[in-house]
Amino acid sequence: MPNVYINGQMYHYLACVPGYEPRGTVIFIHGAGGNHRHWAGQVPSLGRELLTLAVDLPGHGLSEGKSAQSIDEYTNFIYDFAERVVGPRFILAGHSMGGAIAMNFALRFPEQLAGLVLVGTGARLRVLPDVLEHFGAGKHFLPLLDLAYGPGTPAELINLSREEMVQTNPDVYYNDFTACENFDVMVRVKEIKVPTLVIGASGDRLTPVKFSCYLAEQINNARMEIIEEAGHMMMLEKPEALNRHLQQFISTII
Repeated sequence: MPNVYINGQMYHYLACVPGYEPRGTVIFIHGAGGNHRHWAGQVPSLGRELLTLAVDLPGHGLSEGKSAQSIDEYTNFIYDFAERVVGPRFILAGHSMGGAIAMNFALRFPEQLAGLVLVGTGARLRVLPDVLEHFGAGKHFLPLLDLAYGPGTPAELINLSREEMVQTNPDVYYNDFTACENFDVMVRVKEIKVPTLVIGASGDRLTPVKFSCYLAEQINNARMEIIEEAGHMMMLEKPEALNRHLQQFISTII
């Protein structure tokens, strides 16, 4: 798995390159407290025909740097990352906080994008006070995992997520959720003009389907899909369903 150096710091990403000229490029952005592994079910699957990359944001996963308290700062990082690794005209896919970064990128740098994919996210991302309080006090908030997964999720997957959370510094979560709390493009989201796919999940209790519906209604000609029997972590819970929607959308724009 490759790394890239930006301003003297190392940033890690998972990548898959097909054995022939790729039809296009997709950059995946994880959510709050996450890392590239959240897209492990998408990168190799779509990587059969596309150049696919899932980056660890600063201070996350195997990347150096410090987590940020603003979506703008993360957006600047994605711009620098893309400039060094893939160049212009790529599809940007973001989950939850990653979706906020992707929307912000589409508003600021639309000329860079061939398409936009918004997974389990919203134009405004309010955070439960208990969540901010626990992480702000340097404590993990394990009940968050109960809200993140839909019913019927295998215990093994939830246990792996629990291990991942306790291995991540609470400051990272606090900074990320602060960035989410301050994110609001409810008015501006209608300015997004790039081809967009919005994906929600029927059992998402953190960003309910109504969040996805708002995005699909506000973004011109956006396409919306709902994954049944899945929660907020739908790309881990139902990877095949999410991949199918991604492939169908991408086939219409490249």
